[in-house]
Amino acid sequence: MVIKHRQYSGPDDFALVGDFLISVYRPGNKDGNWLQPTWEYMHSHPNLDESSLSKIRIWEESDEIVAVVNYESTLGEVFFQTHPKHTHLKQDMLDYAETHLYGETETGNRFVRAFVNDFDIELETLVQSRGYEMAGKYTRPISEFLIPQQFPPVELLEGFHIKSLADDNDLMKIHRVLWRGFDHAGEPPEEGIEWRKKMQSTPNFRKDLTIVVEAPSGDFVSFSGTWYESVNKIAYVEPVATDPDYRRMGLGKAAVLEGVRRCGALGATVAYVGSDMKFYQAMGFTKNFDSNCWIKHF
Repeated sequence: MVIKHRQYSGPDDFALVGDFLISVYRPGNKDGNWLQPTWEYMHSHPNLDESSLSKIRIWEESDEIVAVVNYESTLGEVFFQTHPKHTHLKQDMLDYAETHLYGETETGNRFVRAFVNDFDIELETLVQSRGYEMAGKYTRPISEFLIPQQFPPVELLEGFHIKSLADDNDLMKIHRVLWRGFDHAGEPPEEGIEWRKKMQSTPNFRKDLTIVVEAPSGDFVSFSGTWYESVNKIAYVEPVATDPDYRRMGLGKAAVLEGVRRCGALGATVAYVGSDMKFYQAMGFTKNFDSNCWIKHF
């Protein structure tokens, strides 16, 4: 069969790539590709460079997707999604990335940060042969949590309450906890409300799975987004943030576990998060693998 590649285009391809990622998933994320919720969350993120989406490339055989090369937020990041029978396409995918998905420094120099799973010896050998060097500070761990059938109660300090956005979708409160939770100084800019609307704009976003902790003051002080993919029965945790004035009180843990618990009630058997922080390890997440960043300046 002849394999062709083409430009990524519009809502139809958004859905087709998502379906492809669902179809190639293997338990434990052993396929090494993005989870479908990762792809969806990318499109809802306020930092996404939407002007460059057409540079994402799709490889097809008989009109069926077999590979995708994409960035996440900005050009220069390169991620490889492949069908297990078509890993030989990675050389072609890297060629394309170096020509079309490169980023530029402030001085105009080109660079590529290629993300390679630590078990993908084929791709690691390829990038090394082209002069890429590992940049440890950009490593992206993938961790999983096996969801128990009998989920333990999620407890909070007195005066704090767990809610979902189905209960209270106050965009200003959401904006504030995410702004402060990601360590931005001061109060959030009002125009950022549009960012929070965008985060709720993708097809599978669910308010009932997006969890907040409300303080006695009425403010939201912890936030955990949770995504449910029903075909493979997986949950995906992203983003998670807690107001710095309310950390080390178990609020972030409670928000994450409540979202995972709700996904488990829907049928999910495992939850994933793109982190290996001790915060997640203490809940029972264990690291599966690292997606290492290999960088080359041209």
